[in-house]
Amino acid sequence: MIDFAQRRTMMVDTQVRPNDVTKFPIIEAMLAIPREVFVPGAQREAAYVGGNIEIAPGRVVLEPRTLAKMLDALDIQPTDLVLDIGCGLGYSAAVIARMAEAVVALEEAGPLAGEAQSRLSEEGADNAAVVEGPLAAGAAKHGPYDAIVVEGAAEEVPAAILAQIKEGGRIGCIFMDGALGICRIGHKIDGAVTWRFAFNASAPVLPGFGAARGFTL
Repeated sequence: MIDFAQRRTMMVDTQVRPNDVTKFPIIEAMLAIPREVFVPGAQREAAYVGGNIEIAPGRVVLEPRTLAKMLDALDIQPTDLVLDIGCGLGYSAAVIARMAEAVVALEEAGPLAGEAQSRLSEEGADNAAVVEGPLAAGAAKHGPYDAIVVEGAAEEVPAAILAQIKEGGRIGCIFMDGALGICRIGHKIDGAVTWRFAFNASAPVLPGFGAARGFTL
């Protein structure tokens, strides 16, 4: 029988804390949320390894280090309304729900959205609601948001997403350039988002987050 609680502690001690993530709310949330519940059944044994875990073609649960460092850089507050784009099976939303006032978890893949809602409900994440729709469109009717977390990568962040950040709000996203990726944090000031480097990371580019391609013959 696998001791998932022990693996969870080991994940935090070996993948999160050594990467300069020391904020108590993040540590507490990642120790409390059973990551194995939010991955496909066949992947449960690998739930706590370092690295992204594939949950559908081109879709992953971000590795613990990446999620923790992004949340650390975003500085999620207990009064924040957070949009979690590409929530997958709900792990990130469950973690954020322990830190923020409320989470809107956006997922466009029907089976993933349904599974995410049921798994979040089973874990008692009552302040997290799953919304189904195109990831690139965001969830404007529930916003604007204090913080937006992109659970995947982008070449470009759609304007519709940036429009849903509150004035003074933040967004965290991994930008991929070929095989290389960096996480940037954007701050919205006077209606414009300014991006700053946070750390190196990689993930698949989410649907609708690719760069516009020019037409060529």
